[in-house]
Amino acid sequence: MDRYKSTKRASILGILGNVFLLIIKAIVGFISNSQSMIADAFNSFGDVFSSIMTYIGNKISSKEPDEDHNLGHGKAEYIFSFLISIVMILTSITVIKNAIVTYIDKTPIKFNYYLIIVCIITIIIKFCLFLYTNKIYKKDKNILVKANSKDHRNDCLITILTLVSSICGLYGYSLIDIIIGIIISIWIGYTAIKLFIESYDVLMDKSIDDSTKDRVVEIINRHDEVIKFNHFNSTPVGYRYQISFTIFVDGDLSTFESHEIANKLEREIEKEIDEVYLTVIHVNPSIKNKKK
Repeated sequence: MDRYKSTKRASILGILGNVFLLIIKAIVGFISNSQSMIADAFNSFGDVFSSIMTYIGNKISSKEPDEDHNLGHGKAEYIFSFLISIVMILTSITVIKNAIVTYIDKTPIKFNYYLIIVCIITIIIKFCLFLYTNKIYKKDKNILVKANSKDHRNDCLITILTLVSSICGLYGYSLIDIIIGIIISIWIGYTAIKLFIESYDVLMDKSIDDSTKDRVVEIINRHDEVIKFNHFNSTPVGYRYQISFTIFVDGDLSTFESHEIANKLEREIEKEIDEVYLTVIHVNPSIKNKKK
């Protein structure tokens, strides 16, 4: 529940901050015809959408398991982060197109000192949001918060570029403004594709990573009663995994004794490895009393 509340706070702060930035960037960008500032305004529009999706996705994923969703609603995080990535990609394409059209039409930039002020305000707000969301992500490992945190960080760097292009506009270097507008758009697209791939992997039930699997194997190997194991499988459940595998134990053990070994293993794995949501172990008897 703390994970849900902290993500909810992060999304609400993101919505408020990004709506404010969207308004001032759009006004100043269109008045001055600065393509880098217009690109930044489109980026803020995507940020507002991302924060709203974070809020909705977090609310759904926090629901407890029910009869229709036995493993909970954790994948909602990845469904909504998937949607966020698609909107970011479309935004990137649109802004690149607008920048190219502006260059072809030779539309001049009307320098305005408000461009500088908006850039400075954006850098301050976004840096504070980045620090806050990055702290929450490190604690909760929520991909929606991760997407927002990276977005806030990127926005700081992007707005610094916008600030540079605005200053160049003061001296008549309009081409630099268009180039930086395109660079911003490419950055948005690159970030979106990475988020797209990460969300896609989970939705397509990508297996648990090798390092986490090695930690599970290490716990299994602590138990001399386990002669061998096989059929290791994993399924993502939100930001965590359900794993299952078969262990082989001495066939002379009673049913209770052999299953108690499995129960102990399950408890240890779920206690020591936070990435594991649920462990299911099948027990088979073995006539060999030697671990492989």
